[in-house]
Order: sequence, then C-alpha cells, then structure tokens
Amino acid sequence: MIERATYLRQLTRCTGYFPVTAIVGPRQCGKTTLARAFLKSVPDSLYIDLERPADLAKLTHPEDFLQRYSGRLVCLDEIQRVPELFPLLRSLCDRSGEAGQFLVLGSAPPHLLKQTSETLAGRIAYIELAPFREHELGSDARGVLWDRGGFPGSYLAPDAEMSRIWLENFMRTFLERDIPQLGIRVSALTLRRFWQMCAHYHGECWNHSKIAGSLGVTGTTAGHYLDILEGAYMLRRLPSFAANVKKRLVKAPRVYLRDSGLLHRMLRIDSHDDLLAHPVYGASWEGYVIEQVAAALPAADLSYYRTAAGTEMDLVVGLGQRTVALEMKGTTAPKLTKGFWTAQEDLRPDRCFVVAPVDAPYPLANGVMVAPPQVVIDEMQAL
Repeated sequence: MIERATYLRQLTRCTGYFPVTAIVGPRQCGKTTLARAFLKSVPDSLYIDLERPADLAKLTHPEDFLQRYSGRLVCLDEIQRVPELFPLLRSLCDRSGEAGQFLVLGSAPPHLLKQTSETLAGRIAYIELAPFREHELGSDARGVLWDRGGFPGSYLAPDAEMSRIWLENFMRTFLERDIPQLGIRVSALTLRRFWQMCAHYHGECWNHSKIAGSLGVTGTTAGHYLDILEGAYMLRRLPSFAANVKKRLVKAPRVYLRDSGLLHRMLRIDSHDDLLAHPVYGASWEGYVIEQVAAALPAADLSYYRTAAGTEMDLVVGLGQRTVALEMKGTTAPKLTKGFWTAQEDLRPDRCFVVAPVDAPYPLANGVMVAPPQVVIDEMQAL
C-alpha cells in the first residue's frame, strides 16, 4: 500500500475540528482505502459501506442506529446513495456539538455539495482526493505515472496491457453504471463520444459551438455534458487569468482531461513511443503538470494567460499575494519564444519556471529556471 501521508494529516486536522469531514473525488481514486487507513488510528470507529445491502439495511431506522454510536467516528461510504441522511447528520451534529462525529465519502460532488450546502454549512470540511501524484510517489515514478495516469488500478497494474484493460473497464463502468446512479439521464455512447472529443481538444480553449456542431447537439447541451464530466472529476476547466493589463485577453477556459492515462486511452496511445509521435504530446505534459500542481497546492488559484495577439503563459499560480508563472515544455532542452518573454513582462510574477521532464533544475535568462515538476512545487510551497 502507498501511504498517502499528506491526506492522512489533513484528515487528522479536519476531524479534530469539524463535526463532519467529507472525502470527495473520482471513483476508484482510493477514497475507501484512505478512509480505512485513517480509521485504524481512531479507536472504536465504525465503517458503513452504503453500496453493501447488509450495511444499508442497518440504516433502516438511521436515527436510532447512529445514536447508538454517539461519541464514535462513523464513516459513511458512498454517501450520495442516501442523500436523505444529510438533515439527520446536521441534527446529530448540533445535538452533541462535538468534532469528529462523521466521515463521509462521495464520488458525486454536485449532489453532495447541493445537499451539504443546505444542511451542513459551517459543520463540514472537504478534502478532495486525487489519484496518485508525483509528490506522493517520487520523481522516479514520473514515466509510468505520466503514461498510465494516477488511478491506483492503472498505475499499479503488473504491465502496460493490464493498465489499458483497467482503464477501458473504468470508462465503461463510469459511463454505464456510475453516471446513471447519479440520476443523470445521458446516453453512455453519446457521453463517450463527447469525452473522446474533449480528449482531441485537450489543452485548447473551449468552444461550445464547435464541439456541439461536431456532436450534433446544441451548445447548451454540450455545456451540460462538460458540467457532468467536470463535476465527476474527469475534466478540468482552467479559467483565463483575470489580469489588469492593457491588452485584450482570451476569455474562454481551457479544458483538460484530468488523468493522463485516460487521455492516452481515449486517443489509443499504447506506449510512450506512441505518445512521442502524437500531436497531443506537448498538451499531455501540460495537463500532467497542471494536475501535479493542483493536487500539491489545493488552495492555489490556477489560470492561464493568453492575449488576442498570441502571447501566452501555460499556467499562472496565485498563492495569496504572490504569483508564479509556469510554462510547460515536454523536452529536456526547451526553447522559448518571444511570446513567453512578453507574457513574463506582462505578468511580472514573483517566480517564473519552465517545467520540463529534466532530472535537475538549471537556470535560463532573466531569473527563469528550468526544473522538473516536484522542484517547482517545492519552490512554490516555500513561498
């Protein structure tokens, strides 16, 4: 088992202060494994899996059952399956006023947030669990992690073929079982086509009408499909940087598949050699780095910068009053264009990095450093 120490520390802090702590994230990212590992350190804790009929039957009379475990941490896995529990959790939390009463796990953030925002406001802390990331596994894992993605079932597969089989089954189960269970009535085939289309536009500015036209639906429908996949942690919508500069900025968000393994499977990229020869190579590295940064710095504001004239910076990271600019280059000898230097002048960041798959950092001109992802993350965490 890979110990996810950062998340375990977050759980300890949150359950020590909030009555309810929620672990949210995509299916199969390790929420249950993390929760079980944490519960081992909590005496007399109770784990309830709401997908098991036997456990679900225990909650036939939920108030009577949960009251019996007052004073103990109760973990409710797949909480979105029983949304009517949320008002009861609020009542029980207010009755005792103690921290660390419930740990809830969910793969359906839109439903979970809707329920808890109305019933548990001020009583709940959220921890977003991502699949494996480089800061947890070490830089030696980068090659496999980039190729296969971070879902444990794919990353830990015994070989590349089994990883591909796992990813295919994950996508099929997600579309055919998980989406309908959320109450979303969209054809699995249609949503798969949309998802695959997003893979082809990975890292590009979102264009409702272009995607909708290719799919044969309205722009509103295409936006709805985007909301579904974003809400299920399959896609990331990266906003444009809101800068006070005297230039006309591109406002449309960029869209990325959040897991590089799923991106490569959608595009039928079976090996790293295939990736090197594919047009998505640079955008794949860009998305990979963005996800490493997002997981390691969950409180950071992430955006991209691009002017109408084409000047751009791949990622702008807001860290309170400080700003860090990142340009991603999937080569060990990156060459920078005039647009990069112009963007640096426009943004005037506190630090500026070129993030590349190099083993060790080295300096460029004007204070810019070429560095691997983890070095850049360490530098930002130290600001």
